[in-house]
Amino acid sequence: MRSVFSKENLPRLLLVLVTAAAITVTGILFRQSPLRVLPLYISLVVGALQSRANRYASLIGGINSVLYAFVYLYLGLYASAGYALLFSCPIQLVTFILWSRRKYGQSTRFRKMSVRLRAAVSAAFAAVFAGLYFILRAVGSDYGVLDSLTSLLGILISILTMLAFIEYTWLMFPSGLIGIALHIATMKTYPEQITYVIFSVYSLICVTAQFFRVRKLYARQQKENDPPTAETETEERI
Repeated sequence: MRSVFSKENLPRLLLVLVTAAAITVTGILFRQSPLRVLPLYISLVVGALQSRANRYASLIGGINSVLYAFVYLYLGLYASAGYALLFSCPIQLVTFILWSRRKYGQSTRFRKMSVRLRAAVSAAFAAVFAGLYFILRAVGSDYGVLDSLTSLLGILISILTMLAFIEYTWLMFPSGLIGIALHIATMKTYPEQITYVIFSVYSLICVTAQFFRVRKLYARQQKENDPPTAETETEERI
C-alpha cells in the first residue's frame, strides 16, 4: 500500500483522481448513462499501469473490453465494438500470459522489429485499411475513416504489444490522437461523449509516459544482455 501512495506515484495518482472527477462532473451534467461511464473508471487504472509498462494492465484491460463493446454498439461504432469484444479482450488476456512468462519485474522483456518486418507490416496495414474503409462506407457507418483507423491501429498495437515489440509505443501516439478526434466527432450527435474526450486526453498522457518507460526498460535489458568487454571485465576484477 505504501508503494501506491509513494512520492514517485503521487503525480499519477493525482492525475487519476482529477480525471475521474472531471468524468464524473461532465457525466452528471450531460446525463450520461452509468453503463457508458463505468468502463472509463476502470480504464483510468489501466492507463496508470500502462504508463509503467505493467503487465497487469493487459489483464484488467482485457476484462474491461467487454464493457466497451456495449458502449461502441450503442454509438454505432461497429468496427470498434467488434474489435473490443472479439479481439481486444482475448488478445489482452493472452498478452498478460505471455508477458508473465517473460516477466521483467512488473513488466516484460522487450525486443525490436527488423527493417524488413516493419516494411511488410506497414504495407499490409495500408491494404487492410483501404478494404475496411469501403466496407464501412457500404454499411453506412457515419465515421468510416476514424472508426477504421482506430480499430486497425488498435489491432496492430495489440499484436505488437503481445509480442513485446517496442514499436507499439510509437503507434500509441497517432492512435491516441485519432481516438480524441473520433470522440470529438461523435459529440455532434452525442454531446455526453465529452467524458470520452476527457479520458482520451488522459490516455494520451499515459502512453507518452509509457513510451519513455519502455525505452528505458529496453535499454536496461540490452545492457544486461551485452557480453562483457575486456574493459568491463578489468573493471570488475578491480
